[in-house]
Amino acid sequence: MKKGQTNNPNGRPKGVPNKITGELKSWIQQVIDGNRVQFEKDLKELDPKDRVQVLEKLMQYVVPKQQSVSVDAQIACEYKELEKLLLSAPDEVVDRLAERIQTLNNLNHED
Repeated sequence: MKKGQTNNPNGRPKGVPNKITGELKSWIQQVIDGNRVQFEKDLKELDPKDRVQVLEKLMQYVVPKQQSVSVDAQIACEYKELEKLLLSAPDEVVDRLAERIQTLNNLNHED
């Protein structure tokens, strides 16, 4: 076999988990499960500042990170949602909303 050549040129098929990664994840899960009570005790013994730091680090694995969204992107997204809502709303509701918006605009321009 030449350098850079492999016995499996196609590699691992999609969706087939890496055996080592699976074993490692399983082992880590067992360690965590087996030390949960001790971890909670240790956590309670930490200074409040340190406890908050540990909890912040753990939250990264539970709470999804928020992505920054530009103002323009946010407005575009809200516009699309409002447009969908208006298209599905009864005409009477849309007319009442339009009247209310016009009234508010008139009041706003009077100031």
